[in-house]
Amino acid sequence: MGILIATISILTITGIVWTFGKVTGFKICPICAGVSGTWLWMLIGMLFGQLPTSNFQLPTAILMGGSVVGLAYQFERHLLKNEKYHLLWKALFIPLGFLTVYSAVNFYWALAIPALLVLIVLALIFGRRSSRHQPASEAVEKLEEKMKKCC
Repeated sequence: MGILIATISILTITGIVWTFGKVTGFKICPICAGVSGTWLWMLIGMLFGQLPTSNFQLPTAILMGGSVVGLAYQFERHLLKNEKYHLLWKALFIPLGFLTVYSAVNFYWALAIPALLVLIVLALIFGRRSSRHQPASEAVEKLEEKMKKCC
């Protein structure tokens, strides 16, 4: 029953976010919002005893794991421009993300919170390293030259 409720929730939240985006022009991935919104309310529901863990723990863990992989690939696509770090990034982020998810879905906060902090630090390190080593594009270099010659 938990997976059926999760599926309906994902579709509902996705539809709401998609409609909101069309009306306001606000850009957010509707399916990402549907999945993360669903696991978030399910995790909170279990945490406060409003949802039976036996029915909702597995669907929540599946959705959270999907979010870990999605985050890893989005970070890689948008922020990690230097391809030589892609495999290392995923090899560190995804297993640690799964450990974080496992800890959170089992309410092992003493492990989940530090693991989440390590994930954030990893993202900051890889993001900074990528931006520092990224060569400027030709268009940017030309624009910088024009600006130097301006005055």
